[in-house]
Amino acid sequence: MRIIGTMRALDATTGAVRVEDVYATDIDDLWQACTTPERLARWIAEVSGDLRLGGTIHASFVSTWTGAGRIEVCEPPYHLLLTMEPGTEDEAQIEAWLAEEGAGTRLVVEERGLPLDRLYFHGAGWQAHLEDLDRMLAGDVSAWRERWDELTPSYREMAVD
Repeated sequence: MRIIGTMRALDATTGAVRVEDVYATDIDDLWQACTTPERLARWIAEVSGDLRLGGTIHASFVSTWTGAGRIEVCEPPYHLLLTMEPGTEDEAQIEAWLAEEGAGTRLVVEERGLPLDRLYFHGAGWQAHLEDLDRMLAGDVSAWRERWDELTPSYREMAVD
């Protein structure tokens, strides 16, 4: 596992975080891990609501963020786009792309619309979430908080493109 994380400015006040890794599972299994409420709850968030294209969801993330979202794009097993806090000043988008790579599957996650001065918190958080995904696939439990605490200083020092 070698997660690649980057951060970039979108404008003077907002930015994006992008993380990616290759997982030792097939694309259909990884898609299910990223879209099935029972599996999502084991590594990132409890999700409920209208789980279909255009549907409104509610998510309670391990990171303590809780809020509403809308499913904008759902193209199994390759592409998912969510708008979080739609219609508010805190609106952000989370987009995921999956692609077969060798015997595994590459997952790329990007969150856009984040406060530029706090990108590093989100970068560390997404890396910790993707590491928890790998743990969940291996049958282990979440270590999100401890790992986020470890990663935050490194992301604080990372350049924003």
